[in-house]
Amino acid sequence: MSGVSICDVGPRDGLQNEARTLEPSVRASLCDRLAVAGLKKMEAASFVNPKLVPQMGGAEEVMSALHRASGVVYAGLVLNEKGYDRARAAGADEIHYAFSATDEFGRRNQNATSAEGLETAVSLVRRARVDQMPITVTISVAFGCPFEGPVPAKRVLGLVQQLMDAPADEICLADTIGVGVPRQVTELVSGSGALGATVGAHFHNTRNTGYANALAALDAGAVSLDSSVGGAGGCPFAPKATGNIATEDLVYLLRGMGVDTGIDLDALTACSHWLGEQLGKELPSMLARAGDYPPKQ
Repeated sequence: MSGVSICDVGPRDGLQNEARTLEPSVRASLCDRLAVAGLKKMEAASFVNPKLVPQMGGAEEVMSALHRASGVVYAGLVLNEKGYDRARAAGADEIHYAFSATDEFGRRNQNATSAEGLETAVSLVRRARVDQMPITVTISVAFGCPFEGPVPAKRVLGLVQQLMDAPADEICLADTIGVGVPRQVTELVSGSGALGATVGAHFHNTRNTGYANALAALDAGAVSLDSSVGGAGGCPFAPKATGNIATEDLVYLLRGMGVDTGIDLDALTACSHWLGEQLGKELPSMLARAGDYPPKQ
């Protein structure tokens, strides 16, 4: 498990489904606090239509308000070519593009079928190569869809195989609605790796399997994991999709297994409490509630 990279998606996935919309300056401050805690990569903004996802409005303002820390990657999520143009112009260090493993979720989330999303993925990867821009392609609802039900592994691996015609820097397998279990994770991660992909994983803890899935992904060869400070998150286009695995809970787990993430748990927990205050709610993170162990004297 050495060399695990953690990408905090709290500023994007953590906020996109919240009832309270945070101003761009507050979202930039969240990024700053994550960087101080030692996060080396984060999804700083989402370059999507603010009419559809108002919580993500002002992405360019977020990027301009950042106090960029040396060595930190500030990524931008995009869903189409226009989003790619916006993210590049705003100074994103890396592009994260997502498309759906199923047609119905794809239509509702980005007005595109799975095949159309794949076509855009290939186009964006080719553009990113010309622009010398790092790019990760995420396959959403890879473990199950809220509208079409269980997603066969064969379908997901077929998408990965097609993506390898124009390989991204990383392919991220996303359990968007938190239905996956370790057996599925092992099959998809190891299968994607066998196709030549560099694999990341994105888990929600909706059914309390997220952390078991994260360990299964690492054991199967994943090199990176998405998580969200405080366990905030959800998808506005997926019913009952609750929060991501919490970054502080994941870091505690990995530390206990001898994996040094370089992240300061005290600073990260303080950031989690601060975010809860901004949102006016207690976040799902268990570590933020119980505290570190053993407690510092």
